[in-house]
Amino acid sequence: MTADTGTLRELTVGTGAGLDTADMVLNIGPQHPSTHGVLRLKLVLDGERVISCEPIVGYMHRGAEKLFEVRDYRQIIVLANRHDWLSAFSNELGVVLAVERLMGMEVPERAVWLRTALAELNRVLNHLMFLGSYPLEIGAITPVFYAFRERETLQTVMEEVSGGRMHYMFNRVGGLKEEVPIGWTRRAREAIGEVRRRLPDLDNLIRRNEIFLARTVGVGVLSAAEAAAFGASGPVARASGLDFDLRRDEPYLAYGSLDVPVVTRTAGDCHARFEILLDQAYVSLDLAERCLEQVDLISGPVNVRLPKVVKAPEGHTYAWTENPLGINGYYLVSRGEKTPWRMKLRTASYANVQALATLLPGCLVPDLIAVLGSMFFVVGDIDK
Repeated sequence: MTADTGTLRELTVGTGAGLDTADMVLNIGPQHPSTHGVLRLKLVLDGERVISCEPIVGYMHRGAEKLFEVRDYRQIIVLANRHDWLSAFSNELGVVLAVERLMGMEVPERAVWLRTALAELNRVLNHLMFLGSYPLEIGAITPVFYAFRERETLQTVMEEVSGGRMHYMFNRVGGLKEEVPIGWTRRAREAIGEVRRRLPDLDNLIRRNEIFLARTVGVGVLSAAEAAAFGASGPVARASGLDFDLRRDEPYLAYGSLDVPVVTRTAGDCHARFEILLDQAYVSLDLAERCLEQVDLISGPVNVRLPKVVKAPEGHTYAWTENPLGINGYYLVSRGEKTPWRMKLRTASYANVQALATLLPGCLVPDLIAVLGSMFFVVGDIDK
């Protein structure tokens, strides 16, 4: 029935000589195994080929930015570490860095190096999840077992130090929650060495696998110009040749004292994005180990003694961090009270997923899953 006249109109959909054809609208999601959560893709198809794609977000929106405004500076950390549940330590780190910057607070050196080490371990945990789940989405089941074996090894040391497996709640304004257990740095280095030795098992299994190459090489190509135009960052942008990493280019924490290798590719396809994650995992293991070696040479406190009620002075500041999935920004506005007047999040996944509108048109439906999985997003990071 047409909307303007109310009359019925018969439409024949099909292919072949003598048949009128019409595009079909197909919804992938909002609940679908390949969408990493409640993301909806509104597709227009011509047979098996995608004509256009509209990412529709907001199904998981929890209003975290508004909740920040009625929580004090200690309480907002518990909200911050949940939007990207695979990067909880990095999320809470960005918030406390913004508060500390506004308060002009200097964090003890030991805490700075410990934060850097834990941030890199959290990066490896994030990448291992995608290194296991991405091949699974396009038909390879074995890699996820290797990836989770390494995740469990690192999760053990993260759980020992913080008490949490996913939402660590280990950062505090002024440093860390508490001193690490005796012998923890040694056990953490042993775990890193174990993962480094075993990671080639996953690497050799999938990187040059013929089927995996056929599904990913030349598929979902994102050019450097398009990546920049969409504000893409992190592994997605570096796979397209954008050589930018805040750890090297605008150092925070202890990154200014470290030589941070930035892994890039130029192909911009699904395989390049996968390779970036894999190679970045090796780099982050090395960085974490060097940080832990430095921690053993430094004594002193890991936090600053705070008043019972923490109030940031009136003003505003912006802090940004190189999160595992890309650049996260934290815009904090204070009116001198114990709660933020405004805390605006700029999340990596939100910008990265917008590029699907350019990547998917022209590809086939089976390739859609390969492209979608290679964008490495978390829906909570989109909807905040």
